[in-house]
Amino acid sequence: MSNPAQISDELTRVLILKSQHGDLIGTIGDPLELSWQIATTRVAASQIGYQIQMSPSPDFSADVSDSGVNLSAEQVGVIAPGGTFSSRERRHYRVRVQTEFGWSAWSSPISAEAGLLSEEDWVGDFIGDEGRVGSPSPTLRYEFELPEKPTSARLYVSSMGLNEVQINGLEVSDGLLNPGWTVYQERLLVDTHDVTSLIVAGPNAISAELSDGWWRGRFGFKNRSENYGTEIGLIAQLELVMADGSLVTIASNDAWKVDTGEILASSIYDGSTVDQTKEHIGWRLPGFDDSSWAAASVKPQAKSVLKPRTTAPVRVIAQFPMGIEPQEDRTLLRSSQNISGWVRLTVDGQKGQRVTVRHAEVLEPGDKLHTKALRTAKATDVYVLGRDGRQVLEPRFTFHGFQYADVVTDAVVISAEAIAISSDNERRGHLVTSDTRLNRLHDNVLWSQYDNFVSLPTDCPQRDERLGWTGDAQAFAAASNTLLNTQAFWRSWLIDLELDQYENGDVGAVVPDLLKLDPNGEIGDWILEGRAGWADAATIVPMSLYEYFADKSVLSAQLNSMRRWTDALHNRRKGEKFLPTEFQFGDWCDPDAPGDRPWESKVSADFVANAFFAHTADLMAQAESLVGTTENAAKYGAMAGQLKLDIWNHMGAEARTTTAGCAMALEFGIVPDEERMSLAAHLSDMVIADDGKITTGFLGTPLILHALSKNGHASSAYKMLMRRDFRSWLYAVDKGATTMWERWDAIREDGSIHSGDMDTNPEGQEDASMISFNHYAYGAVVDWMYRNVGGLAPVNESPGYRLISVAPIPAEGLAFASTSIETGFGKAALNWELNSQGELAARLEIPFGSQARLCLPVTTESKIFCNGSEVANGDLLAHGTHQIRLTKPAVVQYL
Repeated sequence: MSNPAQISDELTRVLILKSQHGDLIGTIGDPLELSWQIATTRVAASQIGYQIQMSPSPDFSADVSDSGVNLSAEQVGVIAPGGTFSSRERRHYRVRVQTEFGWSAWSSPISAEAGLLSEEDWVGDFIGDEGRVGSPSPTLRYEFELPEKPTSARLYVSSMGLNEVQINGLEVSDGLLNPGWTVYQERLLVDTHDVTSLIVAGPNAISAELSDGWWRGRFGFKNRSENYGTEIGLIAQLELVMADGSLVTIASNDAWKVDTGEILASSIYDGSTVDQTKEHIGWRLPGFDDSSWAAASVKPQAKSVLKPRTTAPVRVIAQFPMGIEPQEDRTLLRSSQNISGWVRLTVDGQKGQRVTVRHAEVLEPGDKLHTKALRTAKATDVYVLGRDGRQVLEPRFTFHGFQYADVVTDAVVISAEAIAISSDNERRGHLVTSDTRLNRLHDNVLWSQYDNFVSLPTDCPQRDERLGWTGDAQAFAAASNTLLNTQAFWRSWLIDLELDQYENGDVGAVVPDLLKLDPNGEIGDWILEGRAGWADAATIVPMSLYEYFADKSVLSAQLNSMRRWTDALHNRRKGEKFLPTEFQFGDWCDPDAPGDRPWESKVSADFVANAFFAHTADLMAQAESLVGTTENAAKYGAMAGQLKLDIWNHMGAEARTTTAGCAMALEFGIVPDEERMSLAAHLSDMVIADDGKITTGFLGTPLILHALSKNGHASSAYKMLMRRDFRSWLYAVDKGATTMWERWDAIREDGSIHSGDMDTNPEGQEDASMISFNHYAYGAVVDWMYRNVGGLAPVNESPGYRLISVAPIPAEGLAFASTSIETGFGKAALNWELNSQGELAARLEIPFGSQARLCLPVTTESKIFCNGSEVANGDLLAHGTHQIRLTKPAVVQYL
């Protein structure tokens, strides 16, 4: 095969080659996708081809497979050659690219390794003790001896319940709350660990502790225990490759020993109780005398549910020092940030002393913890010291949503840190402006995402809920994909969404769906499956992944699920124009809804249901045109078109009376084109009449700013964004919030804390059922901020930031904004400022493989200059760094 000459000075080079699984091993269960980022000093260069090589050898010295030259500009989500992996298979990949100037050098290689992909690969059993829910944590151990150190060692591990595993006293992973929460009855994740460095010649010991976790711990709407089973158990398989190529397998079975130790109780809601006096000293090390321990009991559990992990585990992501404030009967700990995690406490005490730590998000007046919002969650960690002297205390198998904590103990509190945890998704977006309040709002949204993305997208991290609400997920999907690289995170959750989908195609209000496990699962008169704006996560989340990551494969994977949900909506009509009138969440938490009926929003629930139906049918048509059939694309497109027409003709007049109705009609294309400008102006007038006050709930709020700015009313959008009085995003910032609130007035203007009902009258119903200071749904606003304040956004016609919209909207009081997004192609960045000459000056960075379309805020007198030459709005800019100058820009006035 003859190729153009390679560029000897490497003016073009592949900087990064990666897969959709990042640095995980043992994750390969679906086709591997490769992406690469390219750097070049040649402005005119573009990728015209690529070549991928694969080898089982890391230096590509043997058995090299070659893709050949592919004449394509694709560099994101390219299917790797080699087809389906077999269990334990390891492959190494490298890529080089062809431009008009020749070939690059080969990239640095990446490795991919499959875990145990077949039920038959497992030779061990699930093992544990005879304890039941709330029992002390089982401790498991097994010793083995090796004549030499192995050349390679892999540990495959999962559990019913949570597990922590060590080899020779050393943790096998920094992952937490493993294996996470999935639809356990169908999918139990397996972690694969390279433990070669932990194994030694001679005696070795593998040990593990288990906890109830989500499997059988108290969890869900009704605080039921044993949702998935009455027993917990570990399955582990350690495979050692020796120098002569032989394989030694150590698997969990009844030859392992079991006892209980220092963890007397561990609950995600309630916390952890650790009695260090009950610890078996040295039990994790070889040579420990376990003769008094019982034989582990084998647990009945199908191995067919064992599936490879395909997304990053939960890890520690940050640490915050906590202030120590001695009180009369306790020590108050204060952090600068509301987090999900726990307190790492250093004390100086005596053996047998008790240390109790209780957590809360906010303080009552007078520096008392506000715990009413926790409902029944105790959020309390208890320790009994096992020795004299200074020691560090941390809980196990739990996490809390908190910024403050009380410590009650006779020991001396030396120091404290707030340990923040989250699913380890890489940071993607950065936005800093000249307005410190907007910067704090941005960071509040980011932290609410961190705090609620703990294994799955939860609604809150503190009270006795923490469920994967589908409505919150779809509302926040775009913002989440802007802030963090959540591609693998959402893909994993969508697998569970489909697994939990009802036979008729309905999708639950929460995923995993605990209600399906309870024969009396419905809550009062609420029907929680197939609800508008919640079940639509089945279509909205996959399409968001396509828009922000150019992820077409997720559409292929979810296409059947998307069809089933869309068809379920169609079938529910039973030949009528509209969905039947029935319970809906509606524009949930409309701030004007009755206190005890938060689903009774101002906008009609029937309008909301049918509007989201039309939107889902629209998305379905798009997905079909991309990865499905032209017949289905036409079918769903016609369904959406007719439904929109009928909605507007029969419900449009009523929808016009509410801000949420107007926003949905505009954003979902329900309003006819000839009436769009009139409706947008009407919405703007309502916003101005309300002085920018937020009058929408969970479904309307993520849409309203887009509905305004896309239709010529950026001033009204800014009026809402920049409002500081009650019912605004910045109200919470001014009140000192470090995360997003569930309610706009969670802390009232007089400093009192909302009781939990929807009534803003302090004398209203005392109902603590819904009050959270860490709820990401309203943080959807951050996507609007990146697009309009920061000025960067993906374009649907060429998704994943292959085509980037450059459309900042400067407003009075904003002197500058600095924005960057780590796209699949590399970093896209825009830094703009209003300079002393009254111009908008900007520096735009476009990664190789992307183009940018200018859509700058021009007036009739404006001129645009790029790198010294005059250009026009709509022009496309190639990769590289560009200096842009806009004379006489339009600056939004919103006061």
